[in-house]
Amino acid sequence: MASNGNTIRVGLIQMSCGADPADNLERAAAAVEEAVGRGAAIVCLPELFRSLYFCQVEDPKCFDLAEPIPGPTSERLAALAAKHRIVIVGSIFERRTEGIYHNTAVILDTDGRLAGRYRKMHIPDDPRYYEKFYFTPGDLDFTTHQTQLGRVGALICWDQWFPEAARLVALAGAQMLFYPTAIGWELNEVETVRRRHYDAWQTVQRGHAIANGLFVAAVNRVGVEDGLQFWGGSFVADPLGEVIACAPHDREETMVVECDLSRIEETRRNWPFLRDRRIDAYQDLTRRFRL
Repeated sequence: MASNGNTIRVGLIQMSCGADPADNLERAAAAVEEAVGRGAAIVCLPELFRSLYFCQVEDPKCFDLAEPIPGPTSERLAALAAKHRIVIVGSIFERRTEGIYHNTAVILDTDGRLAGRYRKMHIPDDPRYYEKFYFTPGDLDFTTHQTQLGRVGALICWDQWFPEAARLVALAGAQMLFYPTAIGWELNEVETVRRRHYDAWQTVQRGHAIANGLFVAAVNRVGVEDGLQFWGGSFVADPLGEVIACAPHDREETMVVECDLSRIEETRRNWPFLRDRRIDAYQDLTRRFRL
């Protein structure tokens, strides 16, 4: 994976989303163009960026937002990828068939080809995050996707909290792990709780970068939608878990971050966690609880 020797520029599109899907898609496309103009070779968009975050309520009418793959969003992103010879990680509310819908990330290669897709595996069901009402759990496993720029991993939002998912994607060879995200605070949340929640969110993902010796990029939306203030704070962590770039909490931002991929080899040589795994002793990981 390289755009200039061992380095690659990654674009993170932190955006707000409105009620008009067509407008959201065109604003996302404009942000991708901006990132490309600043040298981005891989660009990632937030979770379900083409609409408001509809999972705050359970409403059957929201299923009308879903679309097939290929479909309008994937085709628009594919054209951008081919035009600029870049890789795009995009998030789509996928209509697989009647009654089966997924929260899906597509990975579009530099020729516009669909290099792969990932369907969200961990589905939350909490106040304002009623995703189990809408999304069937994914069935494409935790894997990586070969592109002309290298091996890309993609997981989605709630997957961020599960080290097993990040580990399996790393074991499949990912050099960069992208997390399209939609997460926020309650509007009346006090500042100390806000800070604790964001710190926990960032820390667990920095841990994935450290434990697996790879780059992690989390791309959140921003802005107020009904009772949620999406907290932005999109960031990139290097294989030592250092945050090398971070967006603000309160505004849109297109970040372009240079990642030195030689850091993966360097880090794994000095901290050989993958070498020292006791693969003969992890059978209980497949159990819900040991007691």
